[in-house]
Amino acid sequence: MLRLKEKYNKEVIPALKEKFGYKSVSAAPRIKKVVVNTSFGRLVSGKSKQEAVNEYKDILEDLALITSQKPILTEAKKSISAFKIREGFPVGAMVTLRKQKMYDILERLIHIVLPRTRDFAGLSPESVDRDGNLTIGIKEQIVFPEISAERVKRMFGFEITVVTSAKNREEGIELFKLLGFPIKNA
Repeated sequence: MLRLKEKYNKEVIPALKEKFGYKSVSAAPRIKKVVVNTSFGRLVSGKSKQEAVNEYKDILEDLALITSQKPILTEAKKSISAFKIREGFPVGAMVTLRKQKMYDILERLIHIVLPRTRDFAGLSPESVDRDGNLTIGIKEQIVFPEISAERVKRMFGFEITVVTSAKNREEGIELFKLLGFPIKNA
């Protein structure tokens, strides 16, 4: 089994060049970055800063285990009284992965996580936007092998966005299919 980066260089680029008629290797779409994003606004709404930190501390630890990188807190841009959120209050976390860490998480996603997901029948082609980027929602963090189900105090969901240099949706779908993502036929 080829590693994802080797597979891209040896198999995917020639197949893309043949299908779309690219003249050079650098014209073929590639994966730029992977963004892992979660929100915990509901957990922290209406709580003091210290109570909020206690609520989302476990989520940050699990996200760091999954991505092998420390997450960045995202803060509310403005106060919304209906949601009991004040401006500058932490409401989510994100991690941007590039280079080897990006390929590592994608390999685990394709070969371990997606097959372990309950009732998984493949990714919908609708998950790819018009710019060729794929967004996958994960409902529970315990599908990742790094997370011990016995240790989990709070279940949370997150989304993984794979950003590509594809020019359109068709190129993006073809790139993901060639890389081994289980995308259903339209």
